[in-house]
Amino acid sequence: MPAAPADSALYRSLFGDEETAALFSDSAEIRAMLLVEGALARVQGRLGVIPETAAAFIDRSSREVLIDPSALAEGVATDGVPVPGLVAAFRKAMQAPDHAQHLHWGATSQDIMETALALRLRRVIELWDARLLRLIAALGALARDHAETPMAARTYGQAATPTSFGAVVAGWGHPLLRHRARLAALRPELLTVSLGGAAGTLSAMGEAGPAVRAALAEALVLADPGHSWHAERDRTAAFAAWMAGLCASLGKLGEDLILMAQSGIGEIAIAGAGGSSTMPQKQNPVGPSVLVALARQVTALAAAIQGAAVHRQQRDGAAWFVEWLTLPQLCLSTGRALAQAGDLASKIRPDTAAMARGLDDGSGLIHAEAYSFALARHMPRPEAQAKVKALCAEARPGGPSLDALVARAFPELDLTAAGGLGAAPAEARDFAAAVGA
Repeated sequence: MPAAPADSALYRSLFGDEETAALFSDSAEIRAMLLVEGALARVQGRLGVIPETAAAFIDRSSREVLIDPSALAEGVATDGVPVPGLVAAFRKAMQAPDHAQHLHWGATSQDIMETALALRLRRVIELWDARLLRLIAALGALARDHAETPMAARTYGQAATPTSFGAVVAGWGHPLLRHRARLAALRPELLTVSLGGAAGTLSAMGEAGPAVRAALAEALVLADPGHSWHAERDRTAAFAAWMAGLCASLGKLGEDLILMAQSGIGEIAIAGAGGSSTMPQKQNPVGPSVLVALARQVTALAAAIQGAAVHRQQRDGAAWFVEWLTLPQLCLSTGRALAQAGDLASKIRPDTAAMARGLDDGSGLIHAEAYSFALARHMPRPEAQAKVKALCAEARPGGPSLDALVARAFPELDLTAAGGLGAAPAEARDFAAAVGA
């Protein structure tokens, strides 16, 4: 097994996400940092912090210079951050010492890296939001089409009462609507410029520091926090928590699909399900299993990010390194989970005959609750429940059904109870309508 399955030639189609991964590559990070350096120089020149001619030269060069990531590796191992090596390589490539001396004026490594990350996370959020929209729309169509398709609801793995497949699908979709709303609320906090200087005081820029930060935020279309936030890790922690919550909801979808597809139930089939190396009859629910595995992994990784929020003093290299080690993989796995769920949503094939068999195995026991409430109209509810419970002990597949036993025990009463779906069809249609399906 490779150290990084998402990057493996063997496993990347199972666990990887090329579109998300492209935003966490070495080249993407360097390009984003160069853009930040260029924008910083541009606004500093406009505000008179550095000469305008130098600012224009640095800004133009930031879009033209090419820097080899591998050439910075040795410096990163020593400095703990890539920015010192990047700035040195950038200055050398500019071949204009008089202008180059004004590069990175008053900023610190964390400012450049955090702001560059915000630029890349903006594209990540746009990508994921589009995937969420497609997934929600697909689930809405499935809920609409099967609002009245009856099946057994199960609690503790046991048949409970009737529901509809559309309502089950709506139960997968409703949390996704909330996760999308939470992402929209989190977006402006996450996409925030960082500019604090060496210890968060902007002292090297003098009185112009806050204005430079505001102008940099405007230039990069990011939020201005109004202060330095080097040691304030709640934004990153909130994003990690959001990813964990989303993947948990997608993992629940995966768990349900695994159970509904299992032998002996077979209430759904998944087009293109995986095969076995030795058992030709197998159709393994690989996609749903990936969702469950990713949910568990993301939950564990998110916990590491929460721990890194305990950030010492004004800057803490160890805590920050934990984020580097964890956040990219969190994003890769979350992106993969969204892509996998979207693919699955178009491949779910409900088997209505199997659902009908699960609803009524001949014992009629799934209607026990309905019978107890119907009988409670004629006697105290505890007594009604006790009588129905006693009849349930006699009912069994192939023998007397609960329906027959109730009719025999109470021939004078109309206790029609079978088949009620309650609010399930309406809930399925309401979800479908909410997403425009």
